[in-house]
Amino acid sequence: MIRTLDARARDNQTRKIQENITNVEKHFGDMCQLFAAYARKTARLRDKADLLVREIGLYADTETPDLKRGMKQFAEHLAKIQDYRQAEVERLEARVIEPLKSYGAVVKRKREDLKATQSAREREAKQMAQLEKTRLRNPSDRQIISQAESELQRATMDATRTTKQLEETIDEFERQKIQDIKKVFGEFVTVEMSFHAKALEIYTSAFQSIQSVNEEADLEVFRSSLHPPDFQSRLDIVRANSKTSLDRTGSFLSTSGTLQGYYVATANLPKWDCPSKPTDWERRAKRREVARRLRVTQGELQRSTSQQQRACSRQTRREEEDQDEDEDESEEEGDEDEEEESDDEH
Repeated sequence: MIRTLDARARDNQTRKIQENITNVEKHFGDMCQLFAAYARKTARLRDKADLLVREIGLYADTETPDLKRGMKQFAEHLAKIQDYRQAEVERLEARVIEPLKSYGAVVKRKREDLKATQSAREREAKQMAQLEKTRLRNPSDRQIISQAESELQRATMDATRTTKQLEETIDEFERQKIQDIKKVFGEFVTVEMSFHAKALEIYTSAFQSIQSVNEEADLEVFRSSLHPPDFQSRLDIVRANSKTSLDRTGSFLSTSGTLQGYYVATANLPKWDCPSKPTDWERRAKRREVARRLRVTQGELQRSTSQQQRACSRQTRREEEDQDEDEDESEEEGDEDEEEESDDEH
């Protein structure tokens, strides 16, 4: 009865150890796969950021000088962050994924130890059953019974020894598991914190570099690119001409002011001393003279036009007469040919 209770206790212990080993194998494998996927995603993010850095550099080459400088500096800072991200991936693989991956071999060894303990306990149980059969079959044969009891004692000692070793191994396994979990998760947090701290520092520099772009300077460069140099020279000429016109207008106004002053100064003189102004008759005569000259010019233009038309008509008539003469000559030649052919026939 005591042996039966002890066997049951050891069976419960074995089952508990087996469940613990299975649990560690399952969840450590899942965490290893997920941490590996996390590292792969981080590596893909690094690759996409590298493409983004290249695109920003290409676009910066087409922009105005100050904006180009700011974008180039921003791209450099972003590239530095990707270098730290690459270091993050490598540290995750070395400090997190590899320790979790190594637990596959650890779990395999613990399963072998558990299997050896179970085999020893099965031998003990087998020897116990054999002893009971011997006692039932040959209750008076002390030699066979003593031999069976000796084999059972050896099997029990072996099972006790393996059980004690298994307990010590599982205890060490549990301690090492807890320490490894603390270390792996601590390394993960340390790697992430170091990356994000450095990334925060570089992101701050990137923000400052892009915010330092001088908008007004770039706008001036852009506006100057809209107006080519020849346009600027033409603009200067127009401004100079406008200034000359303004100067002439100013001089005219100053002259008008002088004349106005002259008229004001001579207003108090006697009438025979004041200069005479043009009368209405003189203005009308001047207009008639201008009209006469205009009529003369128009008449000359009409005469020249009519002369050109007459010359063109004479030239046309000459060409028509020459064409008629050519046709008459060709007809006379045709008649002579026909007469010669008729004479030949006669």
